[in-house]
Amino acid sequence: MKVLVVGGGGREHAICWKLAQSPKVTELYCAPGNAGIAQLATCVPIGATDVAGMVAWARENAMDFVIVAPDDPLALGMVDAMEEAGIRAFGPRKNAAIIEASKSFSKDLMAKYHIPTAKYQTFTEEQAALDYIDAQGAPIVVKADGLALGKGVTVAATVDEAKQAVREMMEDGKFGASGSTVVIEECMTGPEVTVLAFADGEHVVPMLSSQDHKRAFDGNRGPNTGGMGAFAPSPNYTPDIARRCMEEIFQPTIQAMKAEGRPFKGVLYFGLMLTPDGPKVVEYNARFGDPETQPLLYLLDSDLFDIFNACIDGTLDQTDIRWKDGAACCLVLASGGYPLSYEKGNVISGLEQVEGAYVFHAGTKFGPDGAYLTSGGRVLGVTARGDTLQEAVANAYAAAKPITWKDMQYRTDIGKVWVD
Repeated sequence: MKVLVVGGGGREHAICWKLAQSPKVTELYCAPGNAGIAQLATCVPIGATDVAGMVAWARENAMDFVIVAPDDPLALGMVDAMEEAGIRAFGPRKNAAIIEASKSFSKDLMAKYHIPTAKYQTFTEEQAALDYIDAQGAPIVVKADGLALGKGVTVAATVDEAKQAVREMMEDGKFGASGSTVVIEECMTGPEVTVLAFADGEHVVPMLSSQDHKRAFDGNRGPNTGGMGAFAPSPNYTPDIARRCMEEIFQPTIQAMKAEGRPFKGVLYFGLMLTPDGPKVVEYNARFGDPETQPLLYLLDSDLFDIFNACIDGTLDQTDIRWKDGAACCLVLASGGYPLSYEKGNVISGLEQVEGAYVFHAGTKFGPDGAYLTSGGRVLGVTARGDTLQEAVANAYAAAKPITWKDMQYRTDIGKVWVD
């Protein structure tokens, strides 16, 4: 079958890498793709949010199947548009993707269906939000309501920090329209765990647990990023916690969306906090997380294309989803200055010397001479397996040693919070 993957980051490279292993996928395309993806698929120069352009190209080139991977085109309704054009597409429709596109929607959904999460209030007026912060005190969490590239959350240690976050979102327009409404939450405590799950509108099948590292610098310091590394599975996600999450969070969420007339088909990301009162939802995403996808798909032992079809057909309960033993770790190599200002166009060297790992490309392009160049903040995700988490982490760092470019940065403590 002719398959198109929409997107151009590390997540999409991992999806393409796994799809390329399926005997059912005979031609693979990615739009817009990147220099690493070009090793596996034909890259098409169409922006991921160009819904009309993407649908037109998919129709003209007789695509049999389209995977919409990033959040923005899902929220814009690209899956709906593909289906209207008669093209089979994987991912939630627009009315289900709102579970990520609007934090106020997701919080209200959890409140209505008694799904455990932090206490919250939603605000459309700045002064009311500031008054609420004064009344609640700190620590406190401020979230932009809409999509903000994974950076629209401030965990404020002080009242002043929380107020500054509100002003930046609502007054200064830091995140555009996404920050015109803010959600302010109590600050939950406990280990964080991510569980991505396949869903077919009725059934939900969790993947392995994982853990992302959002802060830019070692010791969980610095600004939030799209993710500086991830590993799977999480030692904190015990069988008892997994059972509680299925009973109290995963299945209730799928049933809630169905009851609201928004059946969710695709990948639903559960960001969880393992609080003293039990697991609670920090956030939902309506797609594969990045960089969690890289270690997860590195451990997946089943045909991903078969799983995608089962999600669309409502047959997940009849689908065998297997995982390799051991653990995997993805180490993100980023441009100096990320997530703030950073250079592009630096030459990447050492990729040919990498052993014992797979390098997923996130922000790369080809130079005129065919060299790999940086083209984004997060550039590469070096992903390795091991019999234990400690081995997986060590293997990822060892594999990354030959890689270098001007002002490259990375965290040296990915996974260490769990390993040491």
